[in-house]
Amino acid sequence: MDLKWIVDGHCDTLTALLEQNRTFVEKSASGQLDLPRMQAGGINVQFFAAFIAPRYKDMALKRCLQLIDVFYTQILQDRSIVDLVLNVGDIHRITGTGKIAALLTIEGGEALVGDVALLRTYYRLGVRSVTLTWNGRNELADGVGEGVSAGGLSSFGRLVVQVMNDLGMLIDVAHLAIPGFWDVAKTSNLPFAATHANCRAVCDHPRNLNDTQIEYLAKSGGIIGLTFVPEFVDQHNPSLATFIKHIDHIASRFGTDCIGLGSDFDGMDKVTPGLHDATCGLRLAEALLEHGYSQEQISGMMGENWLKLLDRVLK
Repeated sequence: MDLKWIVDGHCDTLTALLEQNRTFVEKSASGQLDLPRMQAGGINVQFFAAFIAPRYKDMALKRCLQLIDVFYTQILQDRSIVDLVLNVGDIHRITGTGKIAALLTIEGGEALVGDVALLRTYYRLGVRSVTLTWNGRNELADGVGEGVSAGGLSSFGRLVVQVMNDLGMLIDVAHLAIPGFWDVAKTSNLPFAATHANCRAVCDHPRNLNDTQIEYLAKSGGIIGLTFVPEFVDQHNPSLATFIKHIDHIASRFGTDCIGLGSDFDGMDKVTPGLHDATCGLRLAEALLEHGYSQEQISGMMGENWLKLLDRVLK
């Protein structure tokens, strides 16, 4: 199957490269994503997240800069192969010459240390998306891990959303508690994404989105980046087939234009069979074709839907 774009909206490879004895350009026996496996799987646009794990909360700025350094020294070490995305024009230019387009993101608003000036500084360093929270509480909002006591955006969180709109940065609500999701919907004047989440109606995990949230993304031009994390796919039988159930659920109710991919490669210890590493993209596309989706729908879900969103948001 001929695909112009395979876009992956989330991976934790920067953390894996920093903490494990791995290099991006060499195929590894561990983890799920590196350059050889991306090339074999046809991924030509990849979001790379600088993840602020909870243990680094008190040194979030330093940790974020360390991971940004990994992005520049490892991912972009040879710009004849992988190059930096600052806007959608860059994606077309980079992939048009056969290279991989890399988009730098931050996972965890802790990296802002309560100061919107740092958001603007990260933007100057090439960051184009921020996941507002991880599972816990930070200066912006509460994550899903706060449970029934979770609140929405703080006043600082609302300011961050507004400045991200002004700068042209993609807001990511993955991990964000439900009240925060709706606060973003009220505050943002641009569509946004949940870069790595699935359908709660199919798999009842707190990290997955409910139908009302997915419907909002679909109607507003946003994206749900369906993730390959096994416990978000099916808590009993994660597989390629059960992953496709999430696509079927969304497609039958809201259409396919809001569906993208957000693997979360290198952010999981166990994998979903058939979606085990970065080589699986073309096989997923073939499975969707066999399942009855059209070439146009598959092209959208595999990458074009992400491009449309980024075209609206990035400047």
